[in-house]
Amino acid sequence: MSAVTSTGASGPVLRIRDLEVSYSRRGRRQTALHRVNLDIRAGECHGLVGESGSGKSTLSLAIMRHLSSGGQVDSGAVELAGDDLLKMDSAALRDWRGRRVAMVYQDPAKALNPSMRIGEQMGEIYRYHFGTGRQEALTRAEAMLRRVAFDNPADILSRFPHQLSGGQQQRIVIAMALAADPELLILDEPTTGLDATVEAEVLALLETLRAEASRAILFISHNLGLIGRMCERVTVLYSGRVVEQGPTGDVLQRPKHPYAAALLGCVPHFGIEKDTHPLVPIPGSPPALGALPVGCVFAPRCANRQPRCMESEPELATVGVGHVSRCYYPDAVAPPMWDQPLAASVSEKTRSHPIEPRSPLLAVRGLSKAYGKQIACDSIDLDIQPGEVLGLVGESGSGKSTLARMIAGLSSADSGDVLLKGAPLDRDVARRGRAQLRAVQMVFQSPDSSLNRRHTARFILRRAVSALGGARSAEQLAALVRVPPELLYSRAGRLSGGQKQRIATARAFAGDPELVICDEPVSSLDVSVQAAVLNLLVELQEREKVSYLFISHDLAVVRYLADRIAVMYLGQIVDIGPADEVFSAPYHPYTAALLAAIPKLGGPKFRSGSATVLPRRSDGDRMGAGCRFSPRCPHSIKGKCDLVPPPWQALSDRHQVRCHLTRDELIERQQVAFEATPVVPMEVGIQPM
Repeated sequence: MSAVTSTGASGPVLRIRDLEVSYSRRGRRQTALHRVNLDIRAGECHGLVGESGSGKSTLSLAIMRHLSSGGQVDSGAVELAGDDLLKMDSAALRDWRGRRVAMVYQDPAKALNPSMRIGEQMGEIYRYHFGTGRQEALTRAEAMLRRVAFDNPADILSRFPHQLSGGQQQRIVIAMALAADPELLILDEPTTGLDATVEAEVLALLETLRAEASRAILFISHNLGLIGRMCERVTVLYSGRVVEQGPTGDVLQRPKHPYAAALLGCVPHFGIEKDTHPLVPIPGSPPALGALPVGCVFAPRCANRQPRCMESEPELATVGVGHVSRCYYPDAVAPPMWDQPLAASVSEKTRSHPIEPRSPLLAVRGLSKAYGKQIACDSIDLDIQPGEVLGLVGESGSGKSTLARMIAGLSSADSGDVLLKGAPLDRDVARRGRAQLRAVQMVFQSPDSSLNRRHTARFILRRAVSALGGARSAEQLAALVRVPPELLYSRAGRLSGGQKQRIATARAFAGDPELVICDEPVSSLDVSVQAAVLNLLVELQEREKVSYLFISHDLAVVRYLADRIAVMYLGQIVDIGPADEVFSAPYHPYTAALLAAIPKLGGPKFRSGSATVLPRRSDGDRMGAGCRFSPRCPHSIKGKCDLVPPPWQALSDRHQVRCHLTRDELIERQQVAFEATPVVPMEVGIQPM
């Protein structure tokens, strides 16, 4: 049977029926989407989830009529408010794109023209769709940038894309998509490059859009917490097929397809720890395009498969109100067990926790760095113990990556020292000896940028072993990170995202390091690959007795992996202590704001839009005499917090915060916590200007 439609009196804004899409590969047509059905009604946000290669982006590109070379729609219909988009000519499509439907693509760097200033690119939208003059278009573009959390839109309009951070580029493409007030907004991983607080503000803006009767949203994301927060309904794709579809709460809390349940098992649900809740990656990998097995496409990876599953493919069948599943045994699917430990308790582990303070492996003392008049890091003091994972969190611009690069020697500090086992590390990595190079290694956010696409994985690893004087061969390093030997002869450009990140991790271990700096190592990976890489990092830490400085804007990932957590704000550490203490009340007000901003998966119900939006940060916040967070803090004491630098104070033996409020005052003022605070109202409705 076909997938069920949403309930409601009005017809759907987007209506997809039996959509089939294929690509030409070596002279053969290979199906990428198979009989996909989906409805989105006015004011509805519909989630689309699945691993890389499941068909999510292909579906969005088919809606936009932007399929790449070799791609074609073989059958089916895609209707927007009754108009069949597949039958439109080129002229109608040009007017339709942007005006009636707009898309925010996954990679903003590829969506923006590197040779044009932001103002010119945004201005084109207003001039084409509304016939405005150049100056009026720039005025409207400036107003739109304020809507997506830019404090200095005039300056941003004058810049080229390469002069913006990844998060800023993402907000630009969101602003461009919203500019013409489309009926349908397609969001393909729209917040991947954004930190938690900016993400919360953008999501609050999207909430106002879907609340208007004439607007629908297709939300594609591998972040299931975001899907739980934003979407009324969700579709799960696997190998181009809808395998489950229904109300978000039902699918994410009571899944009726083993693939949906397996995805949920990969997610580091907020509050779980590596010692008691090991993540469960999905075994194997999705079938290659055109290489589908006989029977259920998920059967080769399914723990519940029966002989019937290997013989014929199940149809979508009703399993609840508005809920369908492509499974012969939906009642055998176990729901996620986030609240029950899956492994031995901490006391039963051979490894001792918490790690007791002793002579630190790495000591940072008074480390400072400024770019012109802007202070990136301000007198940072930090210790990392042997065998410890220290998580580092904070918004974009807080100084996390600058601190990491100074420790690695990739950016020279203006003042201060970095000590490894009590001996100073040279500020410039080029002047560090081989022993120091071996001891401190780094895994970067994007393996695409850190690996040479033209070289084989084996060449990359052998060169690292040669440079660092390591004892392992390339084959041994590959085995260490569970990369099959045959993949060593593949060029880096042909590896999947997870395989590239494993090779990048193996390279960091080429010289038997003592400290590995991980800067957003899993942010671009889908949940199954992310789970495998996180488990790999835990395994390597235990086996190699290595320490990590782990940087991420995903607080659930940091909470899962870290023993201690340091919270940075505008170049300063404001909160540091054991992970379970930092992320439980009483917290520093900024830590509380970060926690309130993240989407939490699970619990008795899904809280659509229940994030607190902080007041926007201004460049002048760094220059104040008092607490740098005071302009945005709901607990700020006028005449004190804004004028007097906050002192360090102990909340426990190992937990310190930089705040004027005492422990008792923090408890009292956070009884009505950020988590329970409603969304700050955004400007209502983006109307054509």
